[in-house]
Parts: sequence; structure tokens; C-alpha cells
Amino acid sequence: MIPRELIGVADVPGGPPLRLFKRNDDFMIVLERNELMSTRMSGSEVALGTLTCARIAGIRAPRVLIGGYGMGFTLRAVLGRLGADAEIVVAELVPGIIEWARGPMAALTDGCLDDPRVKLEMGDVRALIRGTVGGFDAIMLDVDNGPDGLTREANGGLYASAGLAEARRALRPGGTVAVWSAAPDPAFTNRLIKAGFSTDEVRVRARENGKGATHVIWLAKTKP
Repeated sequence: MIPRELIGVADVPGGPPLRLFKRNDDFMIVLERNELMSTRMSGSEVALGTLTCARIAGIRAPRVLIGGYGMGFTLRAVLGRLGADAEIVVAELVPGIIEWARGPMAALTDGCLDDPRVKLEMGDVRALIRGTVGGFDAIMLDVDNGPDGLTREANGGLYASAGLAEARRALRPGGTVAVWSAAPDPAFTNRLIKAGFSTDEVRVRARENGKGATHVIWLAKTKP
């Protein structure tokens, strides 16, 4: 097997660093010994974008928030499905992630961060959500490994009861919170319901060809 080549290291506020590796044409972002994401397994990140866009179809001038750029699969899926009147806010905590997107992974990024519909916000997505009232039609969260935080302890607050209440306030009436996770989490489903959301839990494959591990996406809509 061809060995991985270390491309770069990115500091994570409040957590261990991330490392970017490349093998042939594939990129991998790794935390310690855990592969968080790779270009080989983008299916569930794409699904996060497409499933969310289906929930807000027909809304004029939709405004959506993506928490966590990652490798940009969700952003590119959203850009491909929303019209010219949309605004997509991308919140990314780790500057190195964006440096990689504009540097060694520029071909993969394909200019999506420069699309006029995109507004990049560097910082903690929870702080952005907390400071917003009725500002989004949808919030997509692909932060850490899902509700069971892995990258940094502070990420757990997004998925706690207080964080879900903040997300609900940040949504417009009938808005949707979509959450990506590497694994099921019945306790998180219960928290969504208690926070005032009607919730669908969708299982999707890690790879766009329908293979690979099974990931989970919650599609949670605010109740009247």
C-alpha cells in the first residue's frame, strides 16, 4: 500500500490538532488516530446538504447556515440546489481547514468559497447561532463526530438542551435543523423532541455509491 503523505497540521482551539494527509488523489483529515473525513467517503456529507435543501424547497431567498466546512461537500451540494437568491453562511472554527481548502485541496474546493451566495464566518458556530434570532431557514451541523463530541469538549454544547434551544430561536418559523452524526444517538433524538422539534432520523451510507459505513442525519423541524 502506498503510504500517506502528511500535507499539513492545523491547530484546533480547545482541542488536539488536525492533520491533513494525501494518498494518491485522496485526502484525509485525521484527529490523533481517528480519520474524521476523507474524499473517498463524501456521501453522507452530500446527503446532509441535499436532504436539507429538500426541506426548504420553495422558500424565496432562503438563508441557511452550515456549521463546519470540513471538505466542503455539504456546501457544494447546497450550492447546487439553491438558487441565486440564496445566502449560505459557513461557520468554520479552524483557520487551517480553510487554508487547506484554498491551498492543497483547491481543485476539490472548485471555487465554492468564492461563490457570491457564500458568506464565510471564522469562529464558533454556536456563538453565531446564539447571537441570531429568526435569521435562518435551515441550520446544518456537521461539527465534530456528531452529538458524541470527539474533536473538542466544547462542541458538546451545540447538541445539549441549551444549544438546541438556541438553534430553535435562530430559526425562522418552520425552520429545520439538520445534524450529521457518525452513529445513532437515542438520547440526542429525545433532546430534539424535548426542545420542540418534530424529528426524522435518516440513515445514509458514507460513500455516494451506497457503500461504506452507515451514518445518521437528523432532520428536525420547529413545531408551531
